[in-house]
Amino acid sequence: MDNMDYKILKCLKSNARYKASDISKEIHLSISAVIERIHKMEKNNVITNYTIIVDQKKLDNDVSALMEISLEHPKYYDSFTEAIELNANIVSSYYLTGDYDFMLKIICQSSDHLEKIHRQIKSLEGVSATKTHFILKNIKNIFCVIPETDN
Repeated sequence: MDNMDYKILKCLKSNARYKASDISKEIHLSISAVIERIHKMEKNNVITNYTIIVDQKKLDNDVSALMEISLEHPKYYDSFTEAIELNANIVSSYYLTGDYDFMLKIICQSSDHLEKIHRQIKSLEGVSATKTHFILKNIKNIFCVIPETDN
């Protein structure tokens, strides 16, 4: 990875549909070189996926929440993570240090829907405690950090 690769990543971070020709103009590199570098970053799993960001409210998903989860014992880790992988409303999951073992981000249609998901999670074997926080407003949402480079 060099300075040009980071510049390409910054362009793609702002818009994953950015054309190689537009990136070429912005970073002053030939189109073929931009394409070659993108392919190399994909091959080396620097770029692992391209995705979209949607307005959840327009999909009738009016509730976002963070749920902290404690497990009774680490032996429940595998079964717990398998269960949450199957729930499409759990959009992020983090294994933590501290008072709770996991932090889940949940997006769903209503508080009733969130209650149903909460009951499902509480009923999983090994779950000993939960703490749920409603997200009132999304202030910042960054999906990757690209190191600062010279130039």
